[in-house]
Amino acid sequence: MGLFNLFKKKQKNELTRKYELGMKKTRVGLMGKLKAILSGHDQIDEDLFDDLTDAFIMADIGVETTLDFIDALKEDERVKGITNALELQPIIVDKMFELYLKGEIVNNNFNIQKDGLSVFLFVGVNGVGKTTTIAKIAYRLKKEGKKILLAAGDTFRAGAVDQLEVWANRVGVDIVIKKGATDPSSVIFEAVQKAKKEHYDILLCDTAGRLQNKVNLMKELEKMNRVIAREVENAPHETLLIIDATTGQNGLSQAEAFMEVTNITGVILTKLDGTSKGGIVLAIRDKYNIPIKMIGLGEKMEDLEYFDLEEYIGGLFIGDDE
Repeated sequence: MGLFNLFKKKQKNELTRKYELGMKKTRVGLMGKLKAILSGHDQIDEDLFDDLTDAFIMADIGVETTLDFIDALKEDERVKGITNALELQPIIVDKMFELYLKGEIVNNNFNIQKDGLSVFLFVGVNGVGKTTTIAKIAYRLKKEGKKILLAAGDTFRAGAVDQLEVWANRVGVDIVIKKGATDPSSVIFEAVQKAKKEHYDILLCDTAGRLQNKVNLMKELEKMNRVIAREVENAPHETLLIIDATTGQNGLSQAEAFMEVTNITGVILTKLDGTSKGGIVLAIRDKYNIPIKMIGLGEKMEDLEYFDLEEYIGGLFIGDDE
C-alpha cells in the first residue's frame, strides 16, 4: 500500500493532530509546490526533477541533502515504471523515511539511567529558546515521575540565570544558582554534588551560548565535561543542541560549529510550528548524522514533543488542509 496511503487511512490521535497543526506552514508551502509541480508535468524528465529540487531546497532540506535525495529518487526502480508524475508522491514519502533512517535503528529517546543520576548538558546560541526548552523538558520529565534538578550554568548572562530560576519556580523543580559566579563549572560541580546527595534522577545543565568566542566556549565545555565525568560515571549522558527552526540554514551552521567544540548526542528543534521550512529536520539528520530528540510544535509547556518520524512525515504531507 505504501506509507503515504497508510498515513491517509491512519486513525488520528492527539499526537497526530498536534504534528499536523505544527507542521501546517511547511506542509502548505511544500505540498502546494509539490502538487503544482507534479500536476504540471506530463512526463518524468529532468525538468520535473529540477522543479522538485527547487521545492525541497525552499523547504530547507538543504542543497546537499536535496541533491542526494533527488539522485536516490531517480534511481528508484519504482520511478522507472511510472509515467504519471503524481505517482511520485508516495515514493517521495518512502524516500524521506529512508533518508532519515539511513538503514539504521535511530534512537530518539533520552539516555536516562535506570539507576543513579542522569546528567544532560544543553548547548545553543543565545536566543534560540534554550532556557524555555530546559523548563519544558523539566516539566515533561517531572510529569513522568522523575526528580529533576536544574543548574544555571550560563553564568555570563545574569538574565539567563534569573529566567531559569523563574521557570524552575513555575515548573516546581529545584535549581542550583551561584549569584555572581563567573566559572560555570563551579555551578555544575555544586549541582552534581546536590543531585547525588539528595538522590535526584536527572540534572539539567544550562550552558553559555557565546559561539562568537569559540575558543573560550570550547574550554568551558571541556571543563564542564571533565567535572561531570569525574563525579558521575559515563556522564554527561546527553549533550543536546537547541536550534531555532525558523533560522533555517543558520541552524545548520550552528550545528556544525557546536559539533566542533563538543560531542552532540541529539538536537532539539524549537518553533517548528512557526516556519514553512520544516525540512531542516531531514537536513540535520542527513548532514550531521545526529538524531532529532524533541521538536517544538507550539508555545505551551505541553507543546515540546518527543520526535516521532512517522508523525513528522505524516504531518509534512497529510492534514485537514489537504
